[in-house]
Amino acid sequence: MSESASRTLDLGSFVGDFTSTGPDDDDATEDISLEGLEQELLECKDDEVVANILSKGTKIRQYTKDVETNIRKNELQSIEDYIKESDNLVSLHDQIRDCDVILSQMETLLTGFQDEIGSISSDIKILQEKSMDMGLKLKNRKVAESKLAQFVEDIIVPPRMIDIIVDGEVNEEFMRMLETLSKKIKYVEMDPTVKISKAWKDVQPELEKLRQKAVSKVYDFMVQKLFALRKPKTNIQILQQSVLLKYKYIISFLKEHGKEVYNEVRAAYIDTMNKVLSAHFRAYIQALEKLQLDIATSSDLIGVEARSSSLFSRGLEPLKNRSAVFALGDRIKILKEIEEPALIPHIAEASSKKYPYEVLFRSLHKLLMDTATSEYLFCDDFFGEESMFNDIFSGPFAVIDEHFTSILPNSYDAIGLMLMIRIIHQHQLIMSRRRIPCLDSYLDKVNISLWPRFKMVFDMHLSSMQNANVKTLWEDDVHPHYVMRRYAEFTASLIQLNVEYGDGQLDWNLERLRMAVDVLLVKLANTFTKTKQRTVFLINNYDMTIAVLKEASPEGGKIQMHFEELLKNNTAVFVEELLLEHFGNLIKFVKTRASEDQSTVSQKPITIPEVEPLVKDFASRWKAAIELMHNDVITSFSNFLCGLEILKATLTQLLLYYTRLTDCIKKIPGGSALNKDLVTISSIMYEIRKYSRLL
Repeated sequence: MSESASRTLDLGSFVGDFTSTGPDDDDATEDISLEGLEQELLECKDDEVVANILSKGTKIRQYTKDVETNIRKNELQSIEDYIKESDNLVSLHDQIRDCDVILSQMETLLTGFQDEIGSISSDIKILQEKSMDMGLKLKNRKVAESKLAQFVEDIIVPPRMIDIIVDGEVNEEFMRMLETLSKKIKYVEMDPTVKISKAWKDVQPELEKLRQKAVSKVYDFMVQKLFALRKPKTNIQILQQSVLLKYKYIISFLKEHGKEVYNEVRAAYIDTMNKVLSAHFRAYIQALEKLQLDIATSSDLIGVEARSSSLFSRGLEPLKNRSAVFALGDRIKILKEIEEPALIPHIAEASSKKYPYEVLFRSLHKLLMDTATSEYLFCDDFFGEESMFNDIFSGPFAVIDEHFTSILPNSYDAIGLMLMIRIIHQHQLIMSRRRIPCLDSYLDKVNISLWPRFKMVFDMHLSSMQNANVKTLWEDDVHPHYVMRRYAEFTASLIQLNVEYGDGQLDWNLERLRMAVDVLLVKLANTFTKTKQRTVFLINNYDMTIAVLKEASPEGGKIQMHFEELLKNNTAVFVEELLLEHFGNLIKFVKTRASEDQSTVSQKPITIPEVEPLVKDFASRWKAAIELMHNDVITSFSNFLCGLEILKATLTQLLLYYTRLTDCIKKIPGGSALNKDLVTISSIMYEIRKYSRLL
């Protein structure tokens, strides 16, 4: 049998033996319950001792006896060991007792230490409380000391400060002391706690004396500096920037602690600068007036005759040759030199050079802008008051206005007036870029005064053409009239000055002028007895006007387009007149008998005898006639290119008429008999190309 089977059998027998009752076990087992024993044994089968018992079949009672025997044996052995070690145990006991005594003493000592430490802790706590109290008192005392020190520092008047303010020179150290004095005065005045202190009663009178002394001293100093501004040939801007601005705190001090004296200094500065700048601008204007070049007088108008019969004007240059009155020319350069430095009169005078008034006008206002900008910024920086500017410049403005009032009523130079209007506009832009508004109202006033004067002079030119005496203006010459040239140059100048501005008012005035010159030119043309001369006169004038206008504005405008249309219409009229002069019969025949418009054609059939003379006449002299027309055109028109264009148009129209004639002959019965006399179209085209090569 296997080991497991053997164990099962032994367990069964053991249980059987164990559960069987004998005579000796009756009393012992009466109270023992074996319920669940088997389950407990199964649970303990893995225990080594239990498994050993079960495997050997040892009975519990016997095993118990063995255990008790072993315990007894071990107990006896332990007793023997104890007896053997009794001396050591006694010695150990004594040692433990001695330790007890020592520990008892240590306990007593430590208890004393504990009591002492408790006392020390109490003392430390007391000291800590005292320390905190002392720390708080120290902190309060430091705060009090700090405030008291600050109070003393703010209210005390150091002897050195007194010495410098009373006896020292006005310099950087003096201004530092002024700043300190200002702080002390403000402190005394602003802090209410100071006024209830005893120190205030002692210090306040001293501070007041120092304030009065300081105010008096800086007043004398500023008056001295302002007096330096009045000295001749003083560079005011350099004095302001390098000297006065260093002492600008003086002005701040006076503003705060000497208002009345500040007002006196301010008034003294305004009065000084007003007089100095007024004298400066007056002298500059007087110097500029010596450089002025007179351009136009009240009689220098478009519609006024060139020949003057006045006894007093014999020494003047003829108006006909004074083109600067009407032509802009190089005068427009002034707008490109708008920010150039102002003229230095004595240098310009030394070169004996004269300038149109707009040059002097720009120079004067450039000086005004630069001076005004410098003064405006200085007043803002030094006094902190921009409003002073108008008080200072009331004098210079009056001087310039007086000059301008005397110049403007005597100005009859419309081109110059328009240039001045543009100059003022450019100056307004410059001041805007500088962000200096002080001249805005003045420049607006000048601009407003210029426009009415320009309008008046412009209307004088307009009236001169509307009321012109045609008989005195007329010249027996088909070339461009000087009145028309004046008009063209005048209009081109104003158009050029309006390119970047697009002024509608100026455009409207130019249109009025254009209508007036149209009427005057037709009147002058009608003075000629021959229609051809009238037409040539008109063409020459229109062509010249267009050429001048193109120089001013290559893109062309409304006025230029108007004259181009008139030129086109009059060119067509001249072409017809010239052809009628040399080929009258042929043209009359074509228009009446061979016209494309059937309403103008006679119903009578065309015959060979009717057209034969025309054909033979044309064949015999057409080249000579073309040469005559060429010579006529070349001598009639002052513009060579315009003349060649008109000749080309004339020959083209001649070719058209002759082509109609040949077409008409082809439709006549038996018309081929005239072919021998007909000039071929190619021959005429060749002649036309020959003259076209000259273009």
